Amino acid sequence: MKRLSYLFILILVLSGCGSSKKQMQRGNYDAAIDKSVKKLRKDPGSEDDIMVLERSYQIANEQDLERIKFLKMDGNPNTWEEILNYYVRLKNRQTLVRTVLPLQLNNRTINYDYIDYDSEIIEAKHKAAEYFFAHGQKLMESNTKEAYRQAHYEFLKVKQYWGDYENIDQLIAETKYNGMSQVLVTVENSTQFNLSQEFEDDLLAINHQNLNSEWVEYHTRHLDENIEYDYLVYINLKNISVSPESIKDTDRIIKREVEDGFEYVLDQNGNVMKDSLGNDIKLKKYKTLTCTVIESLQQKAVRIDGDVEIFQTNPQNLLKKDPIGAETLFEHLSARAIGDLGALSAETMELVEIEPLPFPPDFDMILQCSETLKLAIRDILRRNRRYIN
Repeated sequence: MKRLSYLFILILVLSGCGSSKKQMQRGNYDAAIDKSVKKLRKDPGSEDDIMVLERSYQIANEQDLERIKFLKMDGNPNTWEEILNYYVRLKNRQTLVRTVLPLQLNNRTINYDYIDYDSEIIEAKHKAAEYFFAHGQKLMESNTKEAYRQAHYEFLKVKQYWGDYENIDQLIAETKYNGMSQVLVTVENSTQFNLSQEFEDDLLAINHQNLNSEWVEYHTRHLDENIEYDYLVYINLKNISVSPESIKDTDRIIKREVEDGFEYVLDQNGNVMKDSLGNDIKLKKYKTLTCTVIESLQQKAVRIDGDVEIFQTNPQNLLKKDPIGAETLFEHLSARAIGDLGALSAETMELVEIEPLPFPPDFDMILQCSETLKLAIRDILRRNRRYIN
């Protein structure tokens, strides 16, 4: 009950802090307008909210119009987007307030003449588009990736504000291409094995989409001679070790006692003894079954070691170098039995029924090892994405 009381008090405090009057007192006039409009839709006669709406609407419009006047007098072409935003805000504010007009307060009617801001909005859009177009072209003269990227954003605004501006689609595509960092990932084999193209292709199947970003694109094939790569990632394979094929035999003797018929119990005269019911007394006979189980553990391992180097091409610079390694193990357990199989448990019988397997070829195990190595490469590229931008 005590917790509920605290919760109720907290709700009252928070609701009071967020009232339209509180928002107006803090200078949050649009928030005050929004709250008062919502309340007036439910209760058009709420005098407090009408007064808040009237006062906040007047002050908010005055502030925005004064700011627009100052920006136009200043004459800086880079302020047209700000001017546009103010006009859009004036229009949206007017649209919101008109949903509850007219209002009655103290025997007077509150209503506002409709102001058409569309011509000012269109003019500001065109002026902003002209500025961003000129500024974007100026940025392109720097011929740097950062400048092309900023110019790309400028041209996108041009497209947004003036969709059919001259050559705008071409400029958007051009700045996107020139601002993109291209990364080529290749495999360098320095091992004693002549690895196939299939192996390299499989190793480079690293899902580029998970690595690509807005301004970075990864490639694993150099398909276009016109591409000048900004970064080179070398997957250096330095050593592949293949262990000898190993078979380790372990033998164990299993013994088990089982019933083997019975024999009569004789008295001292050699006669069969009887129990109290007159039945012959018998004793169970047991025999011991023995079986030797030879378990064969086949093992063969492949390990690949190397490193991943990330180079910047202009200027040439080694950014990061990380070691990589992966291992795959072939292991197979089989068994054979010599002796009486009746001594074996069901579990051991299942093992005895397993036949030895041929050892996999070296290349097959190397290819299998590449799956583990591929995960290590992906992890290194993900962790080092901050070096590539």
